[in-house]
Amino acid sequence: MKDQLKWVLNHMPKSDDQHLDVMSLPNVAKARSFHGSFPQYSITPLAQLDGMAQYLGLAGVYVKDESYRFGLNAFKVLGGSFAMARYIAGEMGRDVSEMNYNYLTSEAFRKEFGQATFFTATDGNHGRGVAWAANKLGQKSVVHMPKGSSKSRFDNIAKEGAKVTIEEVNYDDCVRMAAAEAAQTEHGVIVQDTAWDGYEEIPSWIMQGYGTMANEAADQLRQCSVNRPTHVFVQAGVGSLAGAVVGYFANLFPNDPPKFVVMEAGAADCLYQGALANDGKPRIVTGDLKTIMAGLACGEPNTISWDILRNHVSAFISCPDWVSAKGMRMLSSPVKGDPRVVSGESGAVGMGVLDAIMCDDTYKELRDALELDRHSRVLMFSTEGNTDPEKYRRVVWDGEYPTDDTPQKPC
Repeated sequence: MKDQLKWVLNHMPKSDDQHLDVMSLPNVAKARSFHGSFPQYSITPLAQLDGMAQYLGLAGVYVKDESYRFGLNAFKVLGGSFAMARYIAGEMGRDVSEMNYNYLTSEAFRKEFGQATFFTATDGNHGRGVAWAANKLGQKSVVHMPKGSSKSRFDNIAKEGAKVTIEEVNYDDCVRMAAAEAAQTEHGVIVQDTAWDGYEEIPSWIMQGYGTMANEAADQLRQCSVNRPTHVFVQAGVGSLAGAVVGYFANLFPNDPPKFVVMEAGAADCLYQGALANDGKPRIVTGDLKTIMAGLACGEPNTISWDILRNHVSAFISCPDWVSAKGMRMLSSPVKGDPRVVSGESGAVGMGVLDAIMCDDTYKELRDALELDRHSRVLMFSTEGNTDPEKYRRVVWDGEYPTDDTPQKPC
């Protein structure tokens, strides 16, 4: 018998929502302008899965495919690069709008600013993005990875010139390690997408960087004659991506927001646990956080994002690994006529969740509560492509993490 999704509707007390402004439309516009200055920039595809929507009994399914982002196979570079630009702008007493790619790679900038060392902890994609941006902008980077990290992800970070290590501790301990080293290094700064008391400015800039992806998706939906998605499904590790996406769309549609659904790996479901406690306070999950969804294996929530999510999310879902594996296979072998999306373990969980909710009557109560039906248009984010080729083949080719011994009924 397979493990079930665990879910809870959001009945937490609301806060004053002071952090929603982090993801204001002007802040996101600055981030997109910065990213647009890179010669490597292009808008990543929005896969319109009409056949899948029909199969699931929905009006539309749209998947933002981040495997094309800057040639790095994941969205994370958007956050780290923009946070670097804002940090540098602050150090120079200038506005980030002056920090475009041409200037940041110029000899004049090098003479004026010099070099900083950017420290970070990562399961793979964030560290690669920080290392890539530091390399392109002539800066230095140090990256720590938790135990169990894959060699292919390590190698991709090392290729960008970063000093990179795999430590014998979990992700959250790697964050503490990177922060301590940055504090002891001249011109050292930690670029991390999780926030804690006293460390909130840089995580908020990282979230704004992620806003570029959400902003592109909103534009692309309008090109598909969809003014507003009815539902936005977004995955969470520390919650920075989720807070960025939810915050952006809540600001874009203040009077009629979509329903937001946040999904986590069952082994690291700190946001779900917070919603389950129902008092508005964040919760921490400890231990090895063992899951195939490496990018979501984070047990301590970003405090800024948590505040946005508790005010705006409809449901929090804790997901066993088979859910992500099913999503990977569905996106890799689409309904005839739909484009294929190559999605990694952390990118595909939304597809697996949507399939379970729509096709398994175990979740009918959740389906009804979210009002998911033939009128619904669902936006999801495939945040990474095939970043661990061996794992991808074992899941998609060999059927690792099967859904169950008994076949699931068709929708």
